[in-house]
Amino acid sequence: MAILWALMAALLLSFVLLPVLRRRRGMIERVHPGHPDAADPADYGFVREEDLDVRMPGPDQDLLDVLDVVQRTQDHRAAAQLLAGTEIDGEVRWQRVQAFAGAAALELKERPGGIHETPGGQWLRVWRAEQPKDTGGAAVHAEFLVQQAWRTSTPGTDDFRIIMEEARDACGQAALLSPGDPVPYVIELSVARGLSYTQAEFEKLWLKILDRAPAHMGAHLAALHYWCEKWHGSRELAHSFAEAAAARAPRGSLLAALPLFAVFEHLPEVNLVASFYQSEVVTKAVHGALHAVHAARQDDPMLAHVRHLLVFFLVRSERWSEAMDELIRVDGHVGALPWTLSADPAAEFALYRALAVAGYEANGGSPATLRG
Repeated sequence: MAILWALMAALLLSFVLLPVLRRRRGMIERVHPGHPDAADPADYGFVREEDLDVRMPGPDQDLLDVLDVVQRTQDHRAAAQLLAGTEIDGEVRWQRVQAFAGAAALELKERPGGIHETPGGQWLRVWRAEQPKDTGGAAVHAEFLVQQAWRTSTPGTDDFRIIMEEARDACGQAALLSPGDPVPYVIELSVARGLSYTQAEFEKLWLKILDRAPAHMGAHLAALHYWCEKWHGSRELAHSFAEAAAARAPRGSLLAALPLFAVFEHLPEVNLVASFYQSEVVTKAVHGALHAVHAARQDDPMLAHVRHLLVFFLVRSERWSEAMDELIRVDGHVGALPWTLSADPAAEFALYRALAVAGYEANGGSPATLRG
């Protein structure tokens, strides 16, 4: 019981001291591995914090293998082949485009280049130069520019606008190369947010996505940001967008979980009322997300995204057993909301996992009952 109260006290203290918990997760006090009170994740078959994979929300071994080849050899051809063989309107293609773009952006950050040094991410530039009509390369380049804008400049500045306008042009080129592909338009959703498209302009872009992939979860998550209060919408518009998507979601679609993401995007910056996470709006959104994950195909590539957010809400709601049920299905990969908002996603995930374990055990749970 002592570990539960210690961990809960640390979490409560973080709520008081951190004005924006979700944006400063690396500062949360936590029990470090090796501490006498630290639960051993191995007791539950969990991966140790230092071994958690922060690159993706769930496993995609083909992508990891190709990323390793591309980054080791600086040869883009394996990436081009993988995307060419990936379903054009599916969620996997969008996730892989993001991953390749992110890898190139990270390489460039680590090796910006100079007089005697080749800049990182050179394989992407060679890809575009040698295969200018390759649809995968065009999409990765557009997403790379978007990520560069958000990573290296501040919204509203000239530098940010210039990169985003270049990204918009790249999205247009990618769309021309693959008319039925929703990915270039999904990438442009981030451009729309950064360049402050009017609502009419945004709706026009959104209709192009709905024409190509009406149940695309990744696209809906990207669009939700635009409608949020902190960008170009409001709490009401964001919740209306999410509820409408959930209502028209086909059977087995994870769109039924979208309202939970809308709740997350509008959490109060400081909340000291424990009952908030048992409130009707949160409970309803959590139930919708739980129903969605139970009804979805177990190989749905967006399933891990929803499960990770459920872990966050179930722990906050002190629904320990349900949190553990989700943890055993996502443990090992932490490249998803809410953990990626932290400077140390693995540490943030490990904290919530420790809270879930402590709460579970304080209520009579054990590794034996979980596995049973």
